[in-house]
Formats: sequence, C-alpha cells, structure tokens
Amino acid sequence: MASSTADDVVRGVDLTGLRAVVTGASSGIGVETARSLARAGADVTLAVRNTDAGARTADDITATTGNRNVHVSALDLADRGSVAAFGGRWSGPLHLLINNAGVVVSRLRRTPEGYELQFATNHLGHFALSLALHDALAAGARDRGEARIVAVSSTAHMRSPVVFDDIQFERRDYDPQSAYAQSKTANSLFAVEATRRWQPDGIVANAVNPGGVATGLQRDFTPEQNAYLAAAEASGAFAWKTPQQGAATTLVAAVAPEFAHTGGHYLDEGREAPVVPNDADLFTHSHGVKQWALDPDDARHLWTVSLDLAGLR
Repeated sequence: MASSTADDVVRGVDLTGLRAVVTGASSGIGVETARSLARAGADVTLAVRNTDAGARTADDITATTGNRNVHVSALDLADRGSVAAFGGRWSGPLHLLINNAGVVVSRLRRTPEGYELQFATNHLGHFALSLALHDALAAGARDRGEARIVAVSSTAHMRSPVVFDDIQFERRDYDPQSAYAQSKTANSLFAVEATRRWQPDGIVANAVNPGGVATGLQRDFTPEQNAYLAAAEASGAFAWKTPQQGAATTLVAAVAPEFAHTGGHYLDEGREAPVVPNDADLFTHSHGVKQWALDPDDARHLWTVSLDLAGLR
C-alpha cells in the first residue's frame, strides 16, 4: 500500500548476520532504507560520495536503532576508479546490494569519458558496481541460500526506452527528462538480465518504483520538470510520499520471502506491477511498467553495451 513504510515491511523480520550495501545512503530514501535494514539487525554499509555526510547519517542510524554495525565507504558512481576501489575494498560475503543512488540534472553534463551523466551514474555506475561485487554476492548466496540486488527505478521510465543508437545524446537535442527516463528504464533492464545470468549463482535482481518523494533529487529540476510533476499530481496519478514510505517497496524486494529466488520483476506499491503497452499514457498507468523496461532482448543488448562503455570486456 502507498501508506506503508519501510519499518512496516521489516517489522518482525530478523536480519542478523545479513550484510547489506546501500548506495546513496546519506540522504533521502537511501537513509530510510539503511535505517530499516539496521533496525532489523543487518550489518549495513553506506556507500556514499560525501563520507562526512555518510558518517553523520551512520551516527544517526545507530542512535535511532541501537545497531552499531553501520559503516561508511566512499563511492562515486560516475567515477570508474571509485567504483573499482569500492569493489576492491569489499571483503567477505555480501547478501544484499541496493542500487539506490541517483542524480537528476537540468542541463547536459558529461563524465570524463564523455558519457551523459544521468545514464553514467544511475545505470552504468551501478552496473559496474554489481559486477565488482558479483563474487561477494555469490558467496552470500552460498552463506544464506540467497543474495539479492534491488535496482531503484522510477515511474519516469515510462517516458523513454533506452535509445541504443544515441544513448549519450551526441546527435539528438538534449532533454534532461528523457535522459533520466532512459536511465531508469536501464535500471529495470539490468534486473532482467542480471537475474538471467546470475540466478544459477543464487543471485536475483528486481527493480522497484519508490513513488514520488521530495528529496535532494528535485533541487536541479527545470521549470518544465516541475510543471510536469504538478500536472501529474493534479491528475491524481502522483502523490508525494515520505522517505520512509518511499523506501517501503525497496524493502519488500530486499526481504520479502516471495522475492528470495525470483527476479527480473518491477515492483510498485509493494507488489509486482502490471505490464502496460509502450504507448500507454503515464498519467493513466502510473503504477504499471512498460514493456520496454522488461524486454529480454533489450536487456541482453544493454548488458553488452554496458560492458563496453564501462571498459569491462
């Protein structure tokens, strides 16, 4: 339900011994995701760009949950070296990877490699991180019988597929909303292909839509983006949630028994979303998932393209 919180989902769940990584866990939904995992007893690592902010968040989580197994580790998803270093520092099994971090920009920005920043951060960085942690996740699956990845997507995926012939906006005019949308479609396609490849290792991945949550993501919105949100809210297709409510579906994908061994799904409001046609109107089908976000052929193609872009061949 829309009003459910992450704490509601983990109530009565014992995650003692489970090791989790949450990216972007120094603000917004990431904080509440990490807090609820810690409240249930998990050992949680906050993977963040700003480690000072991460340390303050870790202290707050410990103070509110009593769990001292909350750690901070530097991670900049737009920096290949930072992603590789995070993977190199990790030791031992990992049971849960929550790819939560994301950026929204209002103008074209590129990484040092020339990649469009939203795609590079929201998808490509998480893709590389997941590959770097694959062996740890496989060890976690052997340890507990399962390992999970949660990819935080968005209703915005409905605005664009991954445009394979111009992912980096080298030939088309730059539209920040379309760029963000294709990165969120990519998050869902990653879950489809990661599950296909890694389920034999005991690893499954699912995508989630947290819904609308007022976080730092909105600070760089264009007037057009703000107008679009206002129209969606006025139509009844969109309603603001608290960060705790926004983290609820992430926690369902992370701990609910029904998603322990099955992946490639897109969850919304705590359950698997209905698949809708690619031409479906976003305002009418705001709790659905478009076909292009679950297409297995596109998921395979995206994996191959991502290996090349990330230099991981």
